[in-house]
Amino acid sequence: MFRNQPTELGKSYRIAVIGLSLLSVAALAITLWMLVDLLKEQNVVDDLMKELPRGAKRAAEFLAGELKWHFRLTILVIINVVVTAIAVILLWRAYHASQTSLRDFKALASDVLSSMALGIITTDLNGHVTSINRRGMELLVADSSCIGQSIASIKSVPLREFRDDWMAERSTDMFRDLTVTEGSNPRRLRAFCQILSDHNGKEVGNVLQLRDVTERILIEQRMRRMERYMGLGSLAGGLHHEIKNPLAALSLHVQLLEEQLEADDTSEDNRQMLGVIRTEVTRIGGVLESFRDFASVDCLHTRCVDVAEILRQQIDLIRLQADQQGVQIVFDPCAEDVTVEADPSRLEQVFLNLFINAIEAMPDGGTLTIATSRMADSLQIGFADTGRGIPPNLADKILDPYFTTKDTGTGLGLALCDKIVRQHRGALDFQTSETGTIFAITLPIEIPHPNRTDKQPANSVV
Repeated sequence: MFRNQPTELGKSYRIAVIGLSLLSVAALAITLWMLVDLLKEQNVVDDLMKELPRGAKRAAEFLAGELKWHFRLTILVIINVVVTAIAVILLWRAYHASQTSLRDFKALASDVLSSMALGIITTDLNGHVTSINRRGMELLVADSSCIGQSIASIKSVPLREFRDDWMAERSTDMFRDLTVTEGSNPRRLRAFCQILSDHNGKEVGNVLQLRDVTERILIEQRMRRMERYMGLGSLAGGLHHEIKNPLAALSLHVQLLEEQLEADDTSEDNRQMLGVIRTEVTRIGGVLESFRDFASVDCLHTRCVDVAEILRQQIDLIRLQADQQGVQIVFDPCAEDVTVEADPSRLEQVFLNLFINAIEAMPDGGTLTIATSRMADSLQIGFADTGRGIPPNLADKILDPYFTTKDTGTGLGLALCDKIVRQHRGALDFQTSETGTIFAITLPIEIPHPNRTDKQPANSVV
């Protein structure tokens, strides 16, 4: 945290003030002692002047006058000492008030910085951490023990490398996106840097700002996907019209050619070549149909559906393939009955696609866990596998259309799932690591469903 500890300078001022106060008291005591002695001496001189002859009185009167001047000077010294003591007290009170005001200001600044959504870290010229606010500790998974240590001691992100690069370039527009992995939830932090100066404008260190842009980047990715989807409907319609008809004609002529060659008793090589042509024409037609299905804006036939029941039906459908591959399916439904307003056939399409992808991600067997949970006004459905995960360099492209890591398929499965979920005003997100991938669907809850009697227990293995 931003610390507020007493400085050595403040301690020196206290010692000086206490020393001056003690000296003033000692000087006042000595002066009063001298004043008492002067009064005694003056009394003695007065008594002597009464008994001295007339000729010796002149010297005695001179001595009495000197004593009076000493007495007046002593009074002046006493006044000076008292005024000095009062001035020291006033100065001490002013200093104490300024220190209190400074501490209050530091506490206020610390509270303001601690309440900010930005992580703030200050360093000296050598790169040692001089302060860090509460948000900075949360974002970097650090504690106050890093204060006084090198910024390299913060292992969660390479802040030292970023600071060194910034010091070499010193550009106010320079920033760097850093990734902090806390458990299974990676967060993206955007780091900025600037010079830290004192009241004279002298450079004394750096200020590092950290902003959590995880949600922002996720929204930007969704916006980019939506931009790519725009215009695909009309494009798909045009391609379907311009390609489908020639393909149909080509397929018909291939069939006629096969019949003609059969009558002419053609060779086996010619039949195989015609078979390849027919297969490729069929495949192109399938790709074209899938592209039209993906790009078209279909009307949803929504009704109140029980998501848990749809999941059970799809689990029964995929169970045989899972058993053959050694994958165990664990279903963990929500404790309460929850229904959503959705198109059941579209949800079945999404669930089945995610089931197949998860099973194919575990070729050597594993566990597929499906869990539903209610969060305020939404229902979350999670599909967690124990496969090898998605490589980091492919994670940003996994929901893009026509992107696939498989030897077969068109790469439209997950993109179509994302589109269907967005049509239901929901969201499809995923988290991946070396121990597996979790796809999470969030759907808005519309109407609570009546209690069911066929509910299976939680964590049931099906």
